Amino acid sequence: MSTYIICITIIGIASLGMAWMPSLTEKTKISYAIIYVLLGALLFSAIPLLPAANPIENPEFTLRLTEMVVIVSIMGTGLKIDEPFSLKTWLVPFRLVTITMLLSIAAVALAAWYFFNLNPATAILLGAALAPTDPVLASDVQVGPPLDDDKDNTRFTLTAEAGMNDGMAFPFTWLAVMLAAATGPIQERLLSWVWMDLIYRIAAGVLIGYAMGKLLAYLVIYLPEKKNFVVIRDGFVGIATTLLVYGVTELLHGYGFIAVFVTAITLRNSEMDHKYHKKLHSFTDQIEKILVAIVLLLLGGAVVSGILKPLTLNWALFGLVFLFIIRPLTALLSMIKIPYHTNEKMAISFFGIRGIGSFFYLAFALSETKFNNGAELWAIVSFIVLASIFIHGISATTVIKRLSGKYPHIEDIHQQEKEAE
Repeated sequence: MSTYIICITIIGIASLGMAWMPSLTEKTKISYAIIYVLLGALLFSAIPLLPAANPIENPEFTLRLTEMVVIVSIMGTGLKIDEPFSLKTWLVPFRLVTITMLLSIAAVALAAWYFFNLNPATAILLGAALAPTDPVLASDVQVGPPLDDDKDNTRFTLTAEAGMNDGMAFPFTWLAVMLAAATGPIQERLLSWVWMDLIYRIAAGVLIGYAMGKLLAYLVIYLPEKKNFVVIRDGFVGIATTLLVYGVTELLHGYGFIAVFVTAITLRNSEMDHKYHKKLHSFTDQIEKILVAIVLLLLGGAVVSGILKPLTLNWALFGLVFLFIIRPLTALLSMIKIPYHTNEKMAISFFGIRGIGSFFYLAFALSETKFNNGAELWAIVSFIVLASIFIHGISATTVIKRLSGKYPHIEDIHQQEKEAE
């Protein structure tokens, strides 16, 4: 029996099953991610012909698959945010991707170095890999499709954070790579990191993303509407743009993740009420679902293939501390003096869902240079992602639904403050 035929059959069934997952999640209040991970574990246990799912054995495949899933998800995340971009209304997501992320990376790195004796490079890599929340597996806590009229502080904040912080974790991944490579004086390497990885790559990603978003908006929205130009209404333009923007930005040594999200937001903010945004998001979302189905099955397969074997009890306890203490506490600290209701702040701080982005950063760094404790890193990151899938997957739908529409939107809060003045 052909392994290839078995694989495409499974992918077909898994992709088809995704069509029923939103309704199933709504009824059961359980995330589809849990179902697919368990299904993957069952399939890889029952069918010996399936290829090895352990990412350590397939590093290049793991890197490229997770990369593709993340960039497609980032585009879809940006396209579905109805909140017009401004520094004032986006203040909370910006705090989460700066204050929360920096505190989280520092806390994880210090704990890994002090309690688990990891060297500084490996400890920083663990912190960077665990820093970003996930745009892929967090759909249960995010806003709905474009023009959904569902203004909700919690959903908006978690959606915007997930879209932004995948790119913002990259400088610290490069810092870990730079320290692990250990070539040249440390001062020169740090200066190079600050200029290239912290300043240039972020700036390039923002500028290229903004320019490409403006260009795309001009071609597909402005010209057809104002100049009777050729009307383009195909949804695959979203995926084509994702690949183009990511490729161009990476060729110019910028952060492609940042560029893709900025492109999506720039395009989304062009004619906010235009119906074409729904078509772009719909096609992107469908492609994302297929890719996510594959990754989740492989994650289940990785579990039965032994990815968690190096995991110790202390590492597992640390993973739970990260999910229940480090992320919530650092997020709450970043929201001091933010006029959200306490329940909204608690939900935002708790639902820092970890997922495919963490796998990508780990695979990326390990492909760039040699790190000590590679197997242990895969074990702890996989455990945290799995724990997040189950913990957040069981609670997200119920909690977010209870909060939805219950508290005033941030724009209304600002308006009330303005009137009070």
